[in-house]
Amino acid sequence: MRASYKRCFGLLLISGLLLSLFFAWSPGNLSVVDIRPKLMGQIEIILEEKIQNLISGYDDVAHRLAQNTCMCLADEETFRLPFSNLLFPRVWAHNISLAFLESHPDPSGVQRHRAQEYSKFQERSYSPADVLIVAEANSPLQYPTQGVAVRPLKTIIIPGLGLKEETGSKIKHTVYLTATLGTFDVAATVERVSVKGQGEKHMILSSPLLSALNRQLTFVTYTNTVFHPKTADTVQFSTDVHQSFFTIKVGHGTVPKLYNSGYQNEYNISALVTIATKTFLRYDKLKDLIDSIRQYYPTVTIVIADDNEHPLPVTGPHIDHYIMPFRKGWFAGRNLAVSQVTTKYVLWVDDDFIFTANTKLEMMVDILENTTLDLVGGAVREVTGYAATFRHTMSVEDGGEEGDCLHIRTGYHHVIEGFPNCVVADAVINFFLARTDKVQGGFNPRLARHGHLEFFIDALGSLHVGSCSDVIVSHASKIILPWSKTESQKSYDKFRYSSSNADNYVHKEDFYFKNRFKCMTSH
Repeated sequence: MRASYKRCFGLLLISGLLLSLFFAWSPGNLSVVDIRPKLMGQIEIILEEKIQNLISGYDDVAHRLAQNTCMCLADEETFRLPFSNLLFPRVWAHNISLAFLESHPDPSGVQRHRAQEYSKFQERSYSPADVLIVAEANSPLQYPTQGVAVRPLKTIIIPGLGLKEETGSKIKHTVYLTATLGTFDVAATVERVSVKGQGEKHMILSSPLLSALNRQLTFVTYTNTVFHPKTADTVQFSTDVHQSFFTIKVGHGTVPKLYNSGYQNEYNISALVTIATKTFLRYDKLKDLIDSIRQYYPTVTIVIADDNEHPLPVTGPHIDHYIMPFRKGWFAGRNLAVSQVTTKYVLWVDDDFIFTANTKLEMMVDILENTTLDLVGGAVREVTGYAATFRHTMSVEDGGEEGDCLHIRTGYHHVIEGFPNCVVADAVINFFLARTDKVQGGFNPRLARHGHLEFFIDALGSLHVGSCSDVIVSHASKIILPWSKTESQKSYDKFRYSSSNADNYVHKEDFYFKNRFKCMTSH
C-alpha cells in the first residue's frame, strides 16, 4: 500500500511540475482577438455618415466628375502627314479588359475571381488613418490632429486634449473618449474630477471645475490592446453636444537598413556601388562592358546573372558570376543579380553598354545622397549620337468595378532644385542607380523576354524616381548587316525579338488581373 501511495504521490508531483512549466513557458497570455480584415468599425461608420451628410448637396457635381474619369479614349486622327506622329504625338488607348477577356476560356469566372481578390486586398490594406475627418466649426474641444503614435500593445499619454469654455452656464463639465483598438486610463488623478471607465474602451471624465477637468485631461493615457504591426485607431472625443475624431497610429517603428561604407571625404564608389547586369548569348558584349567599367572603376564589384544554355566562365577580380536555369528570363535575372548586392546602391546596366568618361557614377551617388530620391536614371547614347533618357510620367485613375485606367505620358514632373540637369519622373531608362533595399525583389519574374515599364508600374506610389541627362553610358552599335551576323547574334535576335502567344498572354494577364487595369493610354 505504501508503495502505491508513494507512486501516486510521485505522479501527482510530476504532473504538477509539468503543468507549472507549461504555464510558465506559454508565450504571452491566452487572450483571443479578432484580426480578420475589416473595412470599417463603428466609429468609422459614424464618420462616413457625417461625411455623407456634408457632401449630400454636391451629388450632381460629383456625378459629373465621375463621368469624366477613366475613359478609355484615344485622340482622333485629324490629319495624316509624314512624321506627324513624331511632331504631334497622339494618345492611343488599349482596352486591356477586352484584349484579355476575349482570349480567356472563362471570362466571367476570371472577373469574379479578380473582384474577390481585390476585395481581400482592400480589406488587408485598409487603415483607419485613411478615413476622411472633418473638424466641426466653433467646437470647444481641443485635440491632436496628427502625430500621435504608439507601439503595439504599449501605452502613451495623449497630448493636447482639452475643453475650452462652453456657451451657457454648466453645473458639470463632461467629456467622453471612445476607442476601438485600445483602452483609456489616467496616469494621475486630479481632485474634484470623476473618472469612469478606466482600463476600458470608453471613458467618461467630469468635473464642476473646467480648470480641474483640463488638468486631468493632460494625464489621459491610451493603451493599444490589439496587436497589429501597422494600423491606426480612430478615437472619438466628445461632449454632450460636440463630437471630434482623431487617429492614433499603431505600429512598430521603422527599422533602419544602414550600410557601413566607411567614412570618406569623397565618395568611395567601390564601397557604395555594385554594378548588376543580366546576360544571354552576348559574352562578347559583356566582355566589352566589363573592360569599359574597369577602365574607370577598377575595383567596383560586378554581379552577373547568366541564363545561357551553355554558360561560359566569366572571371576576374571583383566579379560575381551566377548561373541560372536556361532561359529563366529577364526579370528573374534582375532579381537574382540585385539580391546579391550588399552595397548601399546598385547600378543596373544592360550587358551591351559601354562606360565612357561621361559615365560619372559619383554624380548619381551625389543626388541620391542629397535628395529623397530612391532611384535615378541616366542617359544612354546611341552610335548616332542621340542620348535617350526614356522619361515618363504615369498616373492611375479610378475606374470603378471594371478596373482602373493607367495613363503613361512622355516627359517629367519638374526639375530638381540644385541639380539643373535632373528631373523627377515616374519611369526612366534601363541605366539607373537605386537604393539597394528599395529595388530588391521588385522585378516580376513572369516577364522573361521583355519588360521595363512594368517594374515602374508596380513601383508607382512607393518609388521616388529621378533622371539626370548629364550621366551618360554608351550603347554598343546595333547596326549589323544581315550577312555579317554570327550564329550567336542570330540566336539572340530569335529569343529576344520574336513574340509568342504565351508571352503576350502573360503581359495581358498581369495588367488585367495583377494590376487590375481595364485600360491603358499613352503617346
